[in-house]
Amino acid sequence: MTLPSAHPAPRLMRLATYAAVGLAVVLALVKAIAWQATGSVAVLSSLVDSLLDAAASLINLFAIRQALEPADAEHRFGHGKAEPLAALGQAAFIAGSGLLVVLQAVGNLLQPRPLHNAGIGLAIMLFSIVATFALVRFQAYVVRRSDSVAIRADRLHYAGDVMMNGSVILALMLTDWLDIYWVDPLCGIAIAGYMLWGSVSIARIALDMLMDRELSDAVRQQIIAIVKAHPEVRAVHDLRTRASGPRQFIQLHMVLPAELTLSRAHVISDEVEAELQSAFPGAEILIHQDPTDAMEPEIRA
Repeated sequence: MTLPSAHPAPRLMRLATYAAVGLAVVLALVKAIAWQATGSVAVLSSLVDSLLDAAASLINLFAIRQALEPADAEHRFGHGKAEPLAALGQAAFIAGSGLLVVLQAVGNLLQPRPLHNAGIGLAIMLFSIVATFALVRFQAYVVRRSDSVAIRADRLHYAGDVMMNGSVILALMLTDWLDIYWVDPLCGIAIAGYMLWGSVSIARIALDMLMDRELSDAVRQQIIAIVKAHPEVRAVHDLRTRASGPRQFIQLHMVLPAELTLSRAHVISDEVEAELQSAFPGAEILIHQDPTDAMEPEIRA
């Protein structure tokens, strides 16, 4: 089962990937101009990050298109794990670029170089901050509507780009105005450190999804509360949850009065499932009914 066609998440997810790829390409072009004009290693680090942003966002675009494909005979649970696989690729891209920037920055720290045409660099980096901030706000909106791990990963490093561009502006100003040449490579190293930290965070999220980690305790408690809210439900146990791309999977055992007919138990299950679908749109839900006389000594959630 996929997200319903009327649900806005698939459309928003696709739009977010197109916006990210387009912006990354534009920023890479203007930052290449800024680097050629200034020779700043901080600008270079930002340029490298934008090139990798473009590559990672392009991977995201294809991964999300695949993840949103409906289940088929060979993939009964859908294609959602294309998303965390893409996120792992992003993590590798970001980590590699961070190490390259560190090497370049250390060289410039040992042999400082004056910058040129800092004004051009400042103007381009200011444009980069405004454009990237707009993208990050849109991605945050899409993540709230879809809970997409791939777009969350994209948003993480684009949010880092906002801070990165700010530090590049600081480096350009201090180097050009005060001739403090060591600020530029140090900012490059700091940016690279953030990129490496971000790659670890992205990889952790992706691995959690690939390993079918349970949803958060808060979400599990919300599920239990929704099920128990039905007046005829006596208990809930064996709750199992996981996420696969934009889809969530919820499985549970629901204890009902033993005297109920099979027909009534089915109606109750449908009512509970409808409440869960309202709280978790697009989730695949599987409910097993147990009679009270078959309850285990200890009910496990």
